Order: sequence, then C-alpha cells, then structure tokens
Amino acid sequence: MQALTGAQGRASVPGPFDRTEWFALLAQTGLLPLVVTASDSGETAALALTESGGRIAGLRNWYSFIWRAAAPASPAGDRLLEAMARSLRHRGWRVTLEPVPGEDGAADQLARAFCAAGWTVQVEPCDTNHVLPVRGRSFAEYWQTRPGALRTTLKRKAGKVAVEVLTRFDPAVWAEYEAIYAASWKPAEDYPAMLRSFAEAEGAAGRLRMGIARADGMAVAAQVWTVENSVAYIHKLAHLESHKQLSAGTTLSAALFRHVIDIDQTALIDFGTGDQSYKADWMEAVRPRYRIDCLDPRQPRAWAPLAKRNLANLRGLAKLAPARSHG
Repeated sequence: MQALTGAQGRASVPGPFDRTEWFALLAQTGLLPLVVTASDSGETAALALTESGGRIAGLRNWYSFIWRAAAPASPAGDRLLEAMARSLRHRGWRVTLEPVPGEDGAADQLARAFCAAGWTVQVEPCDTNHVLPVRGRSFAEYWQTRPGALRTTLKRKAGKVAVEVLTRFDPAVWAEYEAIYAASWKPAEDYPAMLRSFAEAEGAAGRLRMGIARADGMAVAAQVWTVENSVAYIHKLAHLESHKQLSAGTTLSAALFRHVIDIDQTALIDFGTGDQSYKADWMEAVRPRYRIDCLDPRQPRAWAPLAKRNLANLRGLAKLAPARSHG
C-alpha cells in the first residue's frame, strides 16, 4: 500500500494512517472528505481534510493515532504546503489539525506553512503517544527490564489462559473480540464496521496480528495489532472484567510483544494516543502529539476566538512574570 502522496523523506516511515485506504474508510463513516493537492517540479503534496460550516479539520477519527500532511520534508514540500494553506483561506476561517507528530518534523512544517500563508497559528500539545524502541533486543532481554510486579504477574498467571496469535483475519475470532469488547469497561465503539473492514484488509495484506486468550475454552481477552514497515501498532485491547483475576490481558500482551519483537523483528512498538498509567509498564518513551489551530484574521468569524486566544496567552505570560514587591 502507498501513502496518500508525497510522504517520502520523513524521519517517520509511512503507516496505516497515511494511506488512501484509511481515508476511504473514514469517508464511509459519514465524514465528507476535502482533499487538497499541490504539485510543482515533480513534487506533490496533499492534505486530507473535512469541512463543516467554514471550519476545516484533518480527516480522522478516534481510531487515528496521528494526522499529518502528505508532503516531502524539503523546501519544495514547504512551498507546496504554503500554497495549499493559502488556498484554504477561500474555503474556511479556521483550520484545526490534530494529533500531529513532532518527532518527524510534521508539526513544525505545517505550522510554518500556515503562518507563511497568513493564518494566525497556535501550536500546543493535545495528546501523548507511548512507544517502545526495541533497539535490537530479543523479547527475553526486553522483558528483564520490565517492572517486577508485571513480570511476577505473568509468571503466576501465564498458565491460567491459552493464548493464540493470528496473522490472518478470522471471522469467528473477530466475533469473540467484539463480544469481549462489548462486555468490557470500554466505551461503545463508534464505528465497529470500519474497524472490522480495516482488520480484514490488514489481514489480507499480512499485517494483522490478532491475539485471543481463552480460559476453559471461553474467550476472555482480545487485542488487535498491526505490523508495518518495522513498526507494530497496538490498536485495540479488551478483557472481561468478570475474569479479571486471570490477568489474561497481561498474558496476551506478553505473547504479542514476543511475537512482534522475536518473529516480526520490529524496531518500534506504538501504543497509540492516551496517557493511561499501565502503558508506562510496557513502553519506554513518550512522544507529544500537537494541535495546530489556525485562524484567518481577515475573517470576522475568527475575531472572537482570536481575542480569546490572545487573552489566554496574556494570562499565561502574567503567571510566568516575576512577582513585584510594592510599598
């Protein structure tokens, strides 16, 4: 599969959230795509967006780990992004892009382009991404660095469940996952059909890693991962609260970590967005995700949020100012 366009040259390799197939799945959920492209001297860039009432946002939903432009990390990419940002001033008064990665330069490049195009831009952290750089370790070597409580839990509980890791899509196993998820503490899925379609396509491409844990034949925990370009992505995980004492989620996670490290030989494991405390037990690095909020100062609808933003910035500066004595 290919990225939307022009993603070459970035420090981060293209992943599932860069492909045209991903944006097509998003469109099937009811989001109306607005795809803006620009080309010059053989270089191409694109922005996958959606628009409503003059407000433009990245084409994404809560399944998306990241959103970023498809543009080369080069002066040519900067020029193409600036041209697209300028054209968007004729389509809307506000553009909000999130969660944009910073480690590959994507957030900086977008902010520069929108500033150069005349937008008033604010960049701020909006989410957290926990990752594990494998650094050539085996699973056994990695596991020795985990917290003692986690290693003890696996040692005591591993024999309580039978674990299976699939590299293909299995409708029966997917039905087990959906039943577990529906009975778990997780909120209801917004677009379960989209997630299934994604898993089916990833299975057909050989990228799916589906884990299921059973106790006495009953499915009690399930996880959905994918592997692509030496990166493993943890998309979904759930377990039955009624069987929490089995720690099936821990046993299943360990089996999947072992598989993607020792068999797939991934270089990085990505736990998506969210700063849940349990992620720190498995991951070793944290990366911020950014919101790039762009307002067009020429348009009256932008004036009130601009004034609100400026006031908030002034208050922030006042808090940072040193206290003065009087009298």
